[in-house]
Amino acid sequence: MMSIPLPVPSSPGPWSVPGDPSLPRLTMEPTMSREGLFDGAWWPRTTHVLAELPDLVTALGAHLGRIVRVGLDTPAWDGVPRSVVVDGLMVRISWFDGSDATISVTRGFQDHFLLLVVPPDTPPATAAAAMAEASATGNHTPAAELLPG
Repeated sequence: MMSIPLPVPSSPGPWSVPGDPSLPRLTMEPTMSREGLFDGAWWPRTTHVLAELPDLVTALGAHLGRIVRVGLDTPAWDGVPRSVVVDGLMVRISWFDGSDATISVTRGFQDHFLLLVVPPDTPPATAAAAMAEASATGNHTPAAELLPG
């Protein structure tokens, strides 16, 4: 099985590999200690869930194992379905209101990860800084402080 390289937010790019699907702009807390507020950060290119979610689930699946559910703030996204099929497997989508700056990801039955979601139109330097802080070991800065504006 080929591993999917996860770009680091401090790198200027490229965020994709020629000839491959777009790699999600994703960082994860390196130790997976689960001691911070966030387990990583994601910077989608659009607010179109069906365009963005499959690549994220594929990348996370390579890093974390099978993803069975994601939780999204529906007003922050366009056209949120109840589920999406990724690599032949169904991933359920839970809907919640409250924070368009987060996404919860579940592997197995109760193993939840929380990612900061950087809005697509965020300037690259601001996005890189927010992603780096959210994916730092032991981070405790809330999304509202990581994402100015």
